[in-house]
Amino acid sequence: MSDYGQLLPVAIEAVARAAEIMRRKPPGALTVKGDRDMASALDYEIERDIRELLRVATPDIGFLGEEHGVSGSGDMQWVLDPIDGTANFVRGIPLCAVSLGLLHHGEAVLGVIELPFLGNRYAAAQGDGATVDGKPIRVSGTSRLSEAIVAIGDYAVGDGAAAKNRLRLALTARLAESVQRVRMTGTAALDLAWLAEGKLDAALTLSNRPWDMTAGVAIAREAGAQVVDCSGIRHDANSSVTLAITPAFTSDILNLLRRVLQTPPLGQGGSRCRHPS
Repeated sequence: MSDYGQLLPVAIEAVARAAEIMRRKPPGALTVKGDRDMASALDYEIERDIRELLRVATPDIGFLGEEHGVSGSGDMQWVLDPIDGTANFVRGIPLCAVSLGLLHHGEAVLGVIELPFLGNRYAAAQGDGATVDGKPIRVSGTSRLSEAIVAIGDYAVGDGAAAKNRLRLALTARLAESVQRVRMTGTAALDLAWLAEGKLDAALTLSNRPWDMTAGVAIAREAGAQVVDCSGIRHDANSSVTLAITPAFTSDILNLLRRVLQTPPLGQGGSRCRHPS
């Protein structure tokens, strides 16, 4: 399939439905998923609802949700984060999103992200460009690293968090020395959407969970961003990290990150570009 745009209407319907549920209902009971990690009852409810909607509408496309895992099979797979930024949502912080993407042979080819409490919907299909609220968007024209506003993904929790966060803190320190401002919003979907719209100049996440990244990667690429792993290879579902960057200073960001990865003891003698973090 090459005309992914024909699937946008059902994706938009699904995300709009999920966003309306978020606006209408409280988070509900919280389920502990691990050390300082949780899901709300609404995460589970939205995922069940959207999974069923897409099963009926697109029975030949598989599904991966953050909370309930995989159903169906095939070369294409819907990927849903029912509430990206659950910790924000639970506390009433409006920086949270519904994120629905489509993978085809492991590549992000379509995405819809809605920010229920900020009133914006971002959408893209491969080859058709990216939009916010139906209007075309492009990445920023920022050309100097010293003028860049860069978002970095959340610090790690759970097993191995201390070691992972030494790397994240080192990257934060390097960025603080080089860019205009560093931001941490707590939602990868929002970071990637804002990059696509030109509000941010880079969105750096030292992990690659498909429900966090698929929709945003598709949207950022269609808006003109370069999306790579830390070796500069085109990002896909098997990448270890997600670096989405305004093209003018992609090499600057990659060089900065490589210096962090190769600085003992954080890099342990070499780059960890191909290892999950």
